[in-house]
Parts: sequence; C-alpha cells; structure tokens
Amino acid sequence: MKRNVVGAHYGLTTWIAQRATAVLMAIYTVIFLVAVLAVQPGTADAWRGIFANGFMKFVTFLFFLSLFYHAWIGIRDLWMDYIKPTGVRLSLHVLTIAVLIGYAGWASKILWSL
Repeated sequence: MKRNVVGAHYGLTTWIAQRATAVLMAIYTVIFLVAVLAVQPGTADAWRGIFANGFMKFVTFLFFLSLFYHAWIGIRDLWMDYIKPTGVRLSLHVLTIAVLIGYAGWASKILWSL
C-alpha cells in the first residue's frame, strides 16, 4: 500500500482533536470571564491577582496549548492541501512547528513571571 503524501487525509482524528481543543478554549473563556467579572481589574496589580494562584496560570497555559494545537491542525491541513512541492511543504511544517513551540515557551515565560 503506497501512502499519498499530498492532502491532509487525517479525517476523523483531527476533526475530533480540533473540536476538543475548541471546547477547552470555550470552557477557559467562561472561566476567564467569570474571574474578570468577579475581580473587575483596573490596575496591573489587580490583573496579577487574577493569575496569582496556580490554578488560573495552569488553565491559561492549557488554553494556550489548546490554541497552538488547534492552530497546528488547521495550518498543517492548509499546507498539505494547497502546497504541492514536498520540500516547500516540509519547510513550512517545520517553520510552523518552530513558531508554535516558540509561542508556547513565550506564553509560559509570561505566565510564570506574573
């Protein structure tokens, strides 16, 4: 059986993964809005107070990981569907992965510096 290297063809697995990350991000949005409405931060110290406990930092980091994985699935499928030369597509995949990993590191640095 020969594998076709053009096109996403991941089907149900990526569809479920993208929906699951979307649900996680929606749940976080509700948690974040409740926290902001409860505290009504008007200063930088009040914003720091929202993220002072480990729970909010953790769920925020999970939100960002979900966002980056969600983005990876979408961009990967886009590259696979529309970029036909394998070398160009591979280069775009590597660049996308590097950027998303960099964003994850940056997000963790920001969150744990609060």
